[in-house]
Amino acid sequence: MNAPAATGLTLYSRSGAAYRFDPGALCLELLTTGGPGPYRRYEVLHEPTDLADWAARSRLTPTPPLDISAAEAAEARRLRDALFRVVVAHTRGEPHPPDDLELLNAAAARPPLAPVLTPAGERQWAAPSSGAQLLATVARDAVELLTGPFAHRVRTCAAGNCQLMFVDTSRPGRRRWCSMEHCGNLHKVQAARARRSAER
Repeated sequence: MNAPAATGLTLYSRSGAAYRFDPGALCLELLTTGGPGPYRRYEVLHEPTDLADWAARSRLTPTPPLDISAAEAAEARRLRDALFRVVVAHTRGEPHPPDDLELLNAAAARPPLAPVLTPAGERQWAAPSSGAQLLATVARDAVELLTGPFAHRVRTCAAGNCQLMFVDTSRPGRRRWCSMEHCGNLHKVQAARARRSAER
């Protein structure tokens, strides 16, 4: 994939409690910003600055210097929604929606963010970088993920009321939850209550 690993994003439960979520891929991080249909209520990419803020929180390091237009912010929402449907179809073993696949491939065909080496020997991104380059980087990451060695490990959280998607990069390949401190912990609590109830 195009970007180095990171510890994940900070998300918030319905109760407002913070937890860490590492989807394992840059493209899957974009899916935490909203989505199509019922997920539109979680929309956070309203303005160009919102997309820049997401990039700063993402696993792209260091944060790329971005010049994002309103049209590119709107394109980010379209790409994210298309990617959402493609990944859902992938996890279900269904054909990828043709229109969404076309949009994803068109974005991936554009020039991505370009890494450069500084005189100090550090890695940075060429400036200025556009929103279109950022989206091309995300789209290419998605193509690599869905055709790569971990394609069979792209999953949806096992909690019935959670639709967060991740790629399981753990050695045993047994990850079930978006986050052990959130859905994993809730499952443990519910299972313990069920056992106590059965024992009574």
